[in-house]
Amino acid sequence: MANSRMNPKVDAFIERGSKWAEAYKKLRAICLNCQLTEELKWGVPCYTSQEKNIVLIHGFKEYCAVLFHKGALLSDPDKVLIQQTENVQSARQIRFTSPQQIDEMESIIQSYIYEAIEAERSGLTVAFKKPTEFAMAEEFQSKLDEVEGLKEAFEALTAGRQRAYLLHFSDPKTSKTRAARVEKYMPKILDGKGLYD
Repeated sequence: MANSRMNPKVDAFIERGSKWAEAYKKLRAICLNCQLTEELKWGVPCYTSQEKNIVLIHGFKEYCAVLFHKGALLSDPDKVLIQQTENVQSARQIRFTSPQQIDEMESIIQSYIYEAIEAERSGLTVAFKKPTEFAMAEEFQSKLDEVEGLKEAFEALTAGRQRAYLLHFSDPKTSKTRAARVEKYMPKILDGKGLYD
């Protein structure tokens, strides 16, 4: 008998034939057994509680994972949570390279999901770094000093949009690439738009 809480959009996602299809089915069953609501967000299965994102399932070439949106708040007694990159402040993953690993870790996955639900219900939040705590590419700093209105427009953006620009501008290794990115996105900043708007 089909679970009435299964979302047909997630069925379609799994049926696309990903190499992780069997793993996705196992992770899906665990999430649904934790009484989460199943949705498709950002093109992947996302599980919510009281309309708050708790965990999503996604796959990469080498592994598939459950990603806890506020994983930084979890106690991680089994030391299985992974921070994808140093710039990811809130989310944490548990990674799997086979469906058998999911079977072996089912009780751990469930306990982490329940802790994540409780963290969300209690109103806990992740303390994000302020934009001023991120490195600023000197190519961007010089434009902020030179271009009229750019500094004010940048400071008027939300903290999340500022962070996205700072990370995008400081990421390239060469000054030429950093400068090209700054030039490309200055009009968006002046228009009050974020990197992904």
